[in-house]
Amino acid sequence: MSEHIRDRETKATLVQTLWNAIALNAEFYENALNTSRNRSIARAIVILAALSHMLGSAVILITNRASLPILGLALLIDGLAVVAGYYFWTATIWQLGQWLRSSQPTYRELLIPIGFAYAPQAFNFLTLIPLLGSPIEFALALWSLLTVILAVRQGLDISLRWAGLICLVGWPLVQIALRSVQTFEQFLVQVTQ
Repeated sequence: MSEHIRDRETKATLVQTLWNAIALNAEFYENALNTSRNRSIARAIVILAALSHMLGSAVILITNRASLPILGLALLIDGLAVVAGYYFWTATIWQLGQWLRSSQPTYRELLIPIGFAYAPQAFNFLTLIPLLGSPIEFALALWSLLTVILAVRQGLDISLRWAGLICLVGWPLVQIALRSVQTFEQFLVQVTQ
């Protein structure tokens, strides 16, 4: 199979995965098998979410006249915060899931459906819309929360109520961390002007 055809199939799979994840397709999450391809797609979605978040932040930082070094540092921190939030939230969910069920997916296996559930975050670049940035960011965060709840419900085979409670433990911490990073970025811009 030529590399061009394989690249096209990978892009089609990524788009299809994004669509199924965003559409809250429970069957999709139920069948999220632990394969190297799915791990790669889940990782790609999280990286896409981080890049989208960075793009939204870049426009805001450039508007606030951030210097090039501060812009680069702030965007690096921004992207790393999204990825770190993904791993932290997954670890929180996995640990709480262990207490609820003795037979459950491993941490590594849980990274796949939660990575898929980060799909709404691919639209984070929309936060650059003036006056609507914060509401859009909050709506995307809630949408991601719903997709992660569904992914955990299907992945751990637990009730929707328990899945919601498990996910709500780490979600506020991730949101606070991301807001703190944004506040720190603005502080850096102000200090260096």
